[in-house]
Amino acid sequence: MSPLRMIYLALAIWGAIHPMYYFVTWFAANGVSLPGMVAAWHVNAASSGLVWDLTIAAVTLTVWILAEVAVRRNWLALIAIPATFGIGVSCGLPLYLFLRSRQPG
Repeated sequence: MSPLRMIYLALAIWGAIHPMYYFVTWFAANGVSLPGMVAAWHVNAASSGLVWDLTIAAVTLTVWILAEVAVRRNWLALIAIPATFGIGVSCGLPLYLFLRSRQPG
């Protein structure tokens, strides 16, 4: 595995674990409430701006993944879409780059 692929994989793992720590901490303090978490994301203009920034980035990444999968036929790369929306762009983007950079076999 190339050093760049190892970096992508490490970033995907970090992007899955680090944000999850904060989500789990929030759920432990506030209960498992997705509507409550979404409301907390929009508590002020700064956090709403960040939510929209990440949402637009996630949609853009999804369009890119779908467009490239249609051409490259790298079906495994589709797993980056649920990772993006289920975990976050911090996991989905490096995971996609990791999967995209694999040698065809």
